[in-house]
Amino acid sequence: MKILLSLLGMAMCVAAIAQNTFKAIIHDGKTKQAIGGATARIPALKTGAAADSNGVVTIKNIPDGKFEIEISHVGYASLEQVFLFPIKEEIIDLTLNPKEGEFADVVVQSTRTNQNIKDVPTRIEALPLEELDEKSTMRPGDIKMLLGESTGIAVQQTSAVSGTANFRIQGLDSRYTQLLKDGMPLYQGFSGGLSILQIAPLDLKQVEYIKGSASTIYGGGAIAGLVNLISKTPTNDPKLTFLLNGTNAKGADASGFYAQKWKHIGTTIFGAYNYNGAYDPSGEGFSAIPKTNRITFNPKLFYTADTNNSGWLGINSLYENRFGGDMKVLAGQSDNTHQYFERNESYRYSTQLSFTHKINTESSLNLKSTVGYFSRNLSSPNNVFAGKQLTSFSEVNYVSHGGKADWVAGANLITDHFTTTEPVDKFNYSATTIGLFVQNTYKVSKVFSLESGLRGDYNTPAPKDKTNGIFMLPRLNGLFKLNKQWTSRIGGGLGYKMPSIFNDQSEEKGYSVINPIVMANTKAEQSVGGNADINYRGHWGDATININQLFFYTYVQDPLILQNNTFINANGNLYTQGAETNIKLGFDDFNFYFGYTHTDTKQHFNGLTTTQPLTAKDRLSFDATYEIEDHFRAGIEAFYTGEQLLEDGTTGKGFVTFGVLVQKMWKNFDVFFNAENITDRRQSRWDNIYSGTVTNPVFKDIYTPLEGAVINLGVKIKLTADND
Repeated sequence: MKILLSLLGMAMCVAAIAQNTFKAIIHDGKTKQAIGGATARIPALKTGAAADSNGVVTIKNIPDGKFEIEISHVGYASLEQVFLFPIKEEIIDLTLNPKEGEFADVVVQSTRTNQNIKDVPTRIEALPLEELDEKSTMRPGDIKMLLGESTGIAVQQTSAVSGTANFRIQGLDSRYTQLLKDGMPLYQGFSGGLSILQIAPLDLKQVEYIKGSASTIYGGGAIAGLVNLISKTPTNDPKLTFLLNGTNAKGADASGFYAQKWKHIGTTIFGAYNYNGAYDPSGEGFSAIPKTNRITFNPKLFYTADTNNSGWLGINSLYENRFGGDMKVLAGQSDNTHQYFERNESYRYSTQLSFTHKINTESSLNLKSTVGYFSRNLSSPNNVFAGKQLTSFSEVNYVSHGGKADWVAGANLITDHFTTTEPVDKFNYSATTIGLFVQNTYKVSKVFSLESGLRGDYNTPAPKDKTNGIFMLPRLNGLFKLNKQWTSRIGGGLGYKMPSIFNDQSEEKGYSVINPIVMANTKAEQSVGGNADINYRGHWGDATININQLFFYTYVQDPLILQNNTFINANGNLYTQGAETNIKLGFDDFNFYFGYTHTDTKQHFNGLTTTQPLTAKDRLSFDATYEIEDHFRAGIEAFYTGEQLLEDGTTGKGFVTFGVLVQKMWKNFDVFFNAENITDRRQSRWDNIYSGTVTNPVFKDIYTPLEGAVINLGVKIKLTADND
């Protein structure tokens, strides 16, 4: 017995001697600052510890042998490293590299200065590539969901059977917004009701939002704000991605993206085929999703002559046939009763050119230009409307970066020529805008930066009561960096919108019954708007948090309204005011998002003040995701849209929708499953979507989804590794 106790005691002494200590200091790989709160874990021993405020982490009682230690912190890429114990170093120096995401540096292009988003006084929201990758698996065929799930932006469906839709920012009609690609207006005018349904997210690397008056930056039409879609660019490592997707709503998507860069030449190529069969989940006999065939092909060529001269040339081409209406008509079984249909057949071709010459390390000269052609034929049993639109946009600007001040100055030319082919010559017009602009960002101190700008536009033909069609548009924005955690932005400016028949009301009526606008008798809509926000960005223990509170106000004088099928200036004004709240929380592999928008939009016409129809006062969104980077992603989301006034004076019901996403990633292969609106909320469950007869239906305002629950399953094939 004594011998046994002696052996046990000796074993305990040896074990005690064999216990080791791991001590390390963890730094940011970019800033070299200590990372307090970082965690170190030894999975095999099920033990770990958190770093103190100086970035020092200590793990005790480690036996001899080889052990893998995982170092992690929210906002950084994890580090796994094997150590042999006993270890010689008394303290080990380790670094974590920031990963792309909420706290990573984001460079924005919409203000032309290519600055970090945290240094720009203009309030810009950016959706980075990682979030776009998630959205592309949820709805690969278009960006309707991408926009509709953004705080302060609502998607308004303009046809019950064709699915055409526009987006509204902060309660204002779609005609007050601009949709750009790489800073160029490719989706204006006649194509507006189809644009967000014809853009796939696979070839986008970033989406930037400016909410509130942005006319000083990009000219007339950006009274409510703009959305700028930034395309992917080639990298040294070739990338080839295929995405295949199918839905229970008779949809199928196949798209591919290729990118590669050589010494002087590079290319990106995007192509897609999107199909949907006519789908009627309610059984009412009309298509909630129309029969759709769409082909897209967008190649780009990049050229770098030397370190000072570079540019690219792109071509965008698209064909779509969208056929909705009575399900029997769509199936080829029309008769005296079943006759109603809506067909949209469209072609889009455009070129994009961008060139940059670096004068020196501080300044550059930039040129960009696009020419676009869009043809569309809309037909229904009693109406046919067809037209062709030829547009162009050209801009040259000079950018200078100084120690205290950045300057942008330039000029642009916009032309718009529209021809009605059916009925012949009904809406024919030609319009030209010449703009000059200057913008300055001045860093007054470490705490305050001021951005000021002035644009002058000359329009022909000129509208009523505006001398020679000239508009002067000043704007002012201030950025306050109160400390590392707290920042605030406040700013505003003037805007205008030239009279145009292309808007939501015309889309709903199919254009054919609309009377032409007499420019000499119609005023341009003019606006003044401003917003202010406060932002907190920091760490709460091991969690990262970002809270942004925005307040906004926009006033529009002489808004265009439809009266007896003629657009006229209302005797009065409209205004929108409200607030947006965004909260993002990250903890280990979990991320949570909460968004709230309160919008109060009023029309003050002929001395009477009324609420603007189809504008929900309250919208809520919640999103929770669990993600192991490059391995697995799962998320749930919920959206609430409050009651809203309809055009017929009734009130549309508030509703809640839920969604689920699961994605498993391997090196060269992803599988994803997504379910939208899983509780099957749709307007047809509690309200009729039309009145009258099946032969001549009169459709009501659409304010909820019509397609109900939609489930999609797909794969993403990555034939080359992404080393960026």
